[in-house]
Amino acid sequence: MTDSRPLQGQVAIITGGVRRIGKATGLALAGEGAAIVVNSRSSHKEAEATAKEIEAAGGRALVHIADITDEAAVDGMFDAVVKKFGRVDILVNNAANREEVSFLDMTLQQWRGITSVILDGAFLCSRAALRHMVRNKHGRIINIGGVSSHRGAADRAHVGAAKAGLVGLTRALALEFAKQGITVNCVVPGRIGGERSATSGHGVAPPPPVGRDGNVEEIAAMIRLLCLPNGGYITGQTIHISGGLYLP
Repeated sequence: MTDSRPLQGQVAIITGGVRRIGKATGLALAGEGAAIVVNSRSSHKEAEATAKEIEAAGGRALVHIADITDEAAVDGMFDAVVKKFGRVDILVNNAANREEVSFLDMTLQQWRGITSVILDGAFLCSRAALRHMVRNKHGRIINIGGVSSHRGAADRAHVGAAKAGLVGLTRALALEFAKQGITVNCVVPGRIGGERSATSGHGVAPPPPVGRDGNVEEIAAMIRLLCLPNGGYITGQTIHISGGLYLP
């Protein structure tokens, strides 16, 4: 019996793919037939658990531990993925740190610690992915933004600046690679409920107009749409999934 799922045969790399939005996205894309590469910088045990959950749901998954701020590590990850699966079709730049510190107390090391993961990581991974996508004349890149870069947030200047940089990167890449069949978009979650990581910080945005927090599956559903054939006419966009928390 032929597998008719729309992403069958495609390969998706999700940075920071072990929990929350990254994990939900992996499950959603695997459900459409994509093989999932679960990337983490150091959480090998948790990454393996996520991969097993994807496989238990009928998908294919590979764990690759790599620091996405390290150029050689990123290139090595993409080389390993292509050696294993033969291609790269989808990249979700999800990895991020979100610590809180007042601006006047912020050190250059703290600034770079946040911006390197969010922005340098997206640059290195997107460049590596695009080398393969251009060759295949097809690809999807989804950058995960942050509502604080649009609304503003005290004690998170480094996070807001890096996430805002993703919007500029999204637009530039969308224009540069549109003719090669590649779309690039930025999905911006609002208040998302559930357990938060130790690096997420304690500050939260006010309640959205819809009166509830979102969930990771709702963010993953938008990412899924952008990866499907029906999402191929959407590119260069910043899409807010926030229950009306931010209204452009």
